[in-house]
Amino acid sequence: MADQDQQWLLNCLTATLDTSQEVRSFAEASLNQASLQPGFGGALSKVAANRELPLGLPAVLLKQFVKKHWQEGEENFEHPVVSSDEKEIIRRLLLLSLDDSNRKICTAISMAVSSIAHYDWPEDWPDLLPFLLKLINDQTNINGVHGALRCLALLSGDLDDTVVPKLVPVLFPCLHTIVSSPQIYDKPLRTKALSIVYSCTSMLGVMTGVYKTETSNLMMPMLKPWMDQFSTILEHPVQSEDPDDWSIRMEVLKCLNQFVQNFPSLTETEFKVVVGPLWQTFVSSLRVYELSSVEGADDPYEGRYDSDGAEKSLESFVIQLFEFLLTIVGSRRLAKVVANNLRELVYYTIAFLQITEQQVHTWSLDANQYVADEDDTTYSCRVSGALLLEEVVSSCGLEGIEAIIDAAQKRFNESQQGKVAGSAVWWRIREATIFALASLSEQLLEAEVSGMTRISLRDLLERLIAEDIGTGVDEYPFLHARLFSSIAKFSSVISHGVLEHFLYAAIKAIGMDVPPPVKVGACRALFQLLPGANKEILQPHLMGLFSSLTDLLNQASDETLHLVLETLQAAIKTGDEASAAIEPIISPIILNTWASHVSDPFISIDAVEVLEAIKNATGCVRPLVSRILPYIGPVLNNPQQQPDGLVAGSLDLVTMLLKNSPSDVVKVVYDVCFDPVIRIVLQSDDYGEMQNATECLAAIIAGGKQEMLAWGGDSGYTMRSLLDVASRLLDPDMESSGSLFVGTYILQLILHLPSQMAPHIRDLVAALVRRLQSCQITGLRSSLLLIFARLVHMSAPNVEQFIDLLVTVPAKDYDNSFVYVMSEWAKQQGEIQGAYQIKVTTTALALLLSTRHVELAKINVQGHLVKTIAGITTRSKAKSTPDQWTVMPLPAKILALLADVLIEIQEQVGIGNDEDSDWEEIQAEDVETDQDLVISSGATSFGRPTYEQLEAMAKVFDENQEDGDEDDLLSGADPLNEINLANYLADFFVKFSHSDRQLFDHLCQSLTLAQQNAIQMILNR
Repeated sequence: MADQDQQWLLNCLTATLDTSQEVRSFAEASLNQASLQPGFGGALSKVAANRELPLGLPAVLLKQFVKKHWQEGEENFEHPVVSSDEKEIIRRLLLLSLDDSNRKICTAISMAVSSIAHYDWPEDWPDLLPFLLKLINDQTNINGVHGALRCLALLSGDLDDTVVPKLVPVLFPCLHTIVSSPQIYDKPLRTKALSIVYSCTSMLGVMTGVYKTETSNLMMPMLKPWMDQFSTILEHPVQSEDPDDWSIRMEVLKCLNQFVQNFPSLTETEFKVVVGPLWQTFVSSLRVYELSSVEGADDPYEGRYDSDGAEKSLESFVIQLFEFLLTIVGSRRLAKVVANNLRELVYYTIAFLQITEQQVHTWSLDANQYVADEDDTTYSCRVSGALLLEEVVSSCGLEGIEAIIDAAQKRFNESQQGKVAGSAVWWRIREATIFALASLSEQLLEAEVSGMTRISLRDLLERLIAEDIGTGVDEYPFLHARLFSSIAKFSSVISHGVLEHFLYAAIKAIGMDVPPPVKVGACRALFQLLPGANKEILQPHLMGLFSSLTDLLNQASDETLHLVLETLQAAIKTGDEASAAIEPIISPIILNTWASHVSDPFISIDAVEVLEAIKNATGCVRPLVSRILPYIGPVLNNPQQQPDGLVAGSLDLVTMLLKNSPSDVVKVVYDVCFDPVIRIVLQSDDYGEMQNATECLAAIIAGGKQEMLAWGGDSGYTMRSLLDVASRLLDPDMESSGSLFVGTYILQLILHLPSQMAPHIRDLVAALVRRLQSCQITGLRSSLLLIFARLVHMSAPNVEQFIDLLVTVPAKDYDNSFVYVMSEWAKQQGEIQGAYQIKVTTTALALLLSTRHVELAKINVQGHLVKTIAGITTRSKAKSTPDQWTVMPLPAKILALLADVLIEIQEQVGIGNDEDSDWEEIQAEDVETDQDLVISSGATSFGRPTYEQLEAMAKVFDENQEDGDEDDLLSGADPLNEINLANYLADFFVKFSHSDRQLFDHLCQSLTLAQQNAIQMILNR
């Protein structure tokens, strides 16, 4: 029986479960006070070990106690620390309690053991593993086996590369005995054993990178018995309504995945033994999945978890099956195993992609959930099945493509037979077939265009459209939704007549009383098809479409709003002339949508983009501006009284109105917004508002130019206001995020108001240097360096004078501003992004080097990275050994940076580079054109590039550097944006080498071989 201390503890623990809040609170406070006394942990472990007390709470509290009091210096540590003697008692009692017959208590004790092991094992608890192994091997004590496995499963997450190699040879035979003895151990116990095999094999996989021979030698003798055992588990057909069967197979598949990935050469020889059983599992699981999930009302085991929290649903098992098959198909060694059954693999996989009855039920009740699930790319049967099909195409090429189309045709024919026979579910396999085709649209289109496939994709798609579009919309909404959203992806191979019929059906569906998923699919189709549609043919249908979309907008929820706005934007861009007639109807609705969702960045951006499409439509800009300004003016004039996000959103809206607008429209916006926007920058503490206000002012300057100074009546006041803004934004004490767009703003000042800015250049340079020195954000640093680069260009042909100016401006901790700016520039140039920014900064560096100014040679800057760490760079190694750089003279560094740009351009075009480039692929058709130029010229690695090649290089450079979100204000009005960078650099290197060959050769000695080769190629023209 429990002693007095145990009885007190037991009473307290029981009281924590009392229905009275007062009793519970007092008991919890008493326990908390007692936990600060010596011996509490020991007493608690005695209660936990007492088999006569059916409470799991002591073990749970013990785990919490260990976290708080076991190890000084830990994050959650609280005094006092447990004494060594008490620790010994606790460890001994817990191990003796691992075979408790109550599984929940056993689990709680296992968790307490693993918590202690985290601190004490193996150094202070050497007998832990021997004890657990002894317990595992005791077939007479099944409870003990369960407890030991539970403990090892928890510990296996903490195993490292020092423990696993010693543990595996001893542990794996014990685990194999358990897994291979179904007559003694039940499936959950065998599954637990397999989970430990998985954890250990995962760690061995991590080690293979450094210890490949050792890990292979370790696994070799154990591989065959395990593969045989896996085969035995997988060979029987999958059973329905048996989640324990799914769980053990799932663990087998996880282990197999690790074996194949980590020991491919070893596994290859033994893999044939599991091929047949694996196929049996795959094929038999489909019928179980169809019965349970596709045809059944739901998966009765969905949402069930084992004691470790692992899901036991049928879907999670199928996903794991797909993941392993994906590994096999993607393995160079094992792909041949499935090569003979590729068509069957694809055929069965498509059936797994069917919509389940649960999804039909959920999506029919909630269109928002349908949209959310369609956009969600997290794992599900459909997503993982589609990934497997992608891998089939990726690994098997044309053979994979033909397998996909062949299986799709078969499934289409089967669905057709089911339809004729009156089956109620014929549409599901057809919807899954279309889903499969759509998920591979890019690869299928490429094969169709190449003409290499023997089966016509176009014929199949047009049969699908002819058979299903426009009929049975209410009966089969999800089939029609899939048709609309998927077929549009294949518009380039579908004949015009069929496509027009399809487009009309989508327009019609938007306005009909049809289930919401159909309208969702129709919106997706229109969004994809309208930009390329024949505007003349569409014209008669546009007013009806605008009306339908507007109605849909009024009914839309947050999930579907994004889709409707996207479609409306595409419709407005397509119906340019018709937009003026509907602007008075649509604009107020979009403005209301924007205002009510201004704090939602996704919806508000969509709404602004629709308004921008209206603004850009013929005849709409002035009425739209006159509609928006009366609402926006009061918001900007009283920013403190506005709800969150409205001021920043309003500034975004004004900036959109200003971009590319006529001068008279810019003036109207200026009259209402200029003064309040100035005040926001000067007075606001909200960095988001400051950023948007800065962009807005930049847009006003870009649109108003010199004329703007006269608009306010007092040009001196206007200019002072603009300079005050620059002064605040360049304040070195301001948070970097508040100044984020100051670069864009100042660029507009010096581009459009050069004579007014000229007297302030010295002060501007000093302020830029101070801001640069306190800057914490890379993007801001790059934009400030862009201003220096632009000032270099503006000083041409007297660049020497600008250098002289920089030399006279002081900079903290540096000889002068020129030394500081060039040191930063040399480090930062490789981080600068955007075609315009790279053009301006690269050419400015060339201008600086061309001066041969005496100050250039005095400066040493960061050169090349020195690789000092051998082997794997861990976080601790990187921390103890930070990056080291060489130091090189500034002129040599500038030459190296210019050569790097040449290398990038040359690599992207393919000149002088036989290796695969790491740069992103250029759009296919442009690559072909550019490569043709290279090939036709007969250029070799160090041949003479022709003018056409340089043009191709420049073209590719611009395309690859183009940033879709880049601010048009930066480059729009700047003549430097017209520079052909490849030609510019080629001319520079030729002139520089001819004007001072000795200096040029001297500087080239500091360059890498690749840099020298890139320059030499240009000089050989």
